[in-house]
Amino acid sequence: MDRDEVVTLVKDRLAEILEIEPGVINEGDAFAEDLDADSLALIELVEAIEEELAERSVGFRIEDEDLEDLRTVRDAVDYVVAKLG
Repeated sequence: MDRDEVVTLVKDRLAEILEIEPGVINEGDAFAEDLDADSLALIELVEAIEEELAERSVGFRIEDEDLEDLRTVRDAVDYVVAKLG
Protein backbone atom coordinates (compact mmCIF):
# COMPACT_ATOMS: atom_id res chain seq x y z
CA MET A 1 0.00 0.00 0.00
CA ASP A 2 1.59 3.28 -1.06
CA ARG A 3 1.33 6.68 0.62
CA ASP A 4 -1.42 7.94 -1.73
CA GLU A 5 -3.56 4.92 -0.87
CA VAL A 6 -3.05 5.58 2.84
CA VAL A 7 -4.02 9.25 2.36
CA THR A 8 -7.21 8.18 0.60
CA LEU A 9 -7.99 5.60 3.29
CA VAL A 10 -7.52 8.09 6.15
CA LYS A 11 -9.53 10.83 4.41
CA ASP A 12 -12.37 8.49 3.46
CA ARG A 13 -12.72 6.98 6.94
CA LEU A 14 -12.44 10.39 8.62
CA ALA A 15 -15.06 11.84 6.27
CA GLU A 16 -17.45 9.00 7.15
CA ILE A 17 -16.95 9.53 10.87
CA LEU A 18 -17.27 13.33 10.74
CA GLU A 19 -20.01 13.24 8.10
CA ILE A 20 -18.19 15.59 5.73
CA GLU A 21 -16.89 15.30 2.18
CA PRO A 22 -13.41 13.72 1.83
CA GLY A 23 -12.48 16.55 -0.56
CA VAL A 24 -12.56 19.15 2.21
CA ILE A 25 -9.95 17.27 4.25
CA ASN A 26 -6.33 18.32 3.70
CA GLU A 27 -3.18 16.61 4.95
CA GLY A 28 -2.22 19.68 6.94
CA ASP A 29 -5.54 19.81 8.80
CA ALA A 30 -5.37 19.37 12.57
CA PHE A 31 -7.99 16.93 13.82
CA ALA A 32 -9.26 19.06 16.69
CA GLU A 33 -8.69 22.62 15.46
CA ASP A 34 -9.51 22.33 11.74
CA LEU A 35 -11.88 19.38 11.57
CA ASP A 36 -13.60 19.58 14.98
CA ALA A 37 -12.80 15.91 15.58
CA ASP A 38 -13.06 14.96 19.24
CA SER A 39 -11.23 12.11 20.94
CA LEU A 40 -14.11 9.70 20.23
CA ALA A 41 -13.87 10.48 16.50
CA LEU A 42 -10.13 9.76 16.61
CA ILE A 43 -10.72 6.45 18.34
CA GLU A 44 -13.27 5.55 15.65
CA LEU A 45 -10.72 6.53 12.99
CA VAL A 46 -8.04 4.34 14.57
CA GLU A 47 -10.45 1.39 14.77
CA ALA A 48 -11.50 1.86 11.13
CA ILE A 49 -7.88 2.02 9.93
CA GLU A 50 -6.90 -1.02 12.01
CA GLU A 51 -9.86 -2.98 10.67
CA GLU A 52 -9.09 -2.05 7.06
CA LEU A 53 -5.37 -2.80 7.33
CA ALA A 54 -5.72 -5.99 9.37
CA GLU A 55 -6.64 -7.69 6.10
CA ARG A 56 -3.50 -6.45 4.37
CA SER A 57 -0.97 -6.43 7.19
CA VAL A 58 -1.48 -9.11 9.82
CA GLY A 59 -1.49 -7.66 13.29
CA PHE A 60 -1.53 -4.01 12.21
CA ARG A 61 -2.21 -1.91 15.29
CA ILE A 62 -1.98 1.74 16.24
CA GLU A 63 -0.60 1.84 19.77
CA ASP A 64 -2.61 3.80 22.35
CA GLU A 65 0.47 5.66 23.56
CA ASP A 66 1.09 6.90 20.00
CA LEU A 67 -2.35 8.52 19.69
CA GLU A 68 -1.32 11.74 21.43
CA ASP A 69 1.30 12.31 18.71
CA LEU A 70 -1.29 12.10 15.93
CA ARG A 71 -2.50 15.70 15.72
CA THR A 72 -2.95 16.17 11.97
CA VAL A 73 -4.08 14.12 9.00
CA ARG A 74 -0.44 14.07 7.83
CA ASP A 75 0.68 12.69 11.23
CA ALA A 76 -1.78 9.81 10.89
CA VAL A 77 -0.78 9.09 7.29
CA ASP A 78 2.94 9.19 8.10
CA TYR A 79 2.40 6.91 11.10
CA VAL A 80 0.48 4.32 9.08
CA VAL A 81 3.01 4.41 6.22
CA ALA A 82 5.89 3.92 8.69
CA LYS A 83 4.10 1.03 10.43
CA LEU A 84 3.41 -0.68 7.12
CA GLY A 85 7.11 -0.34 6.33
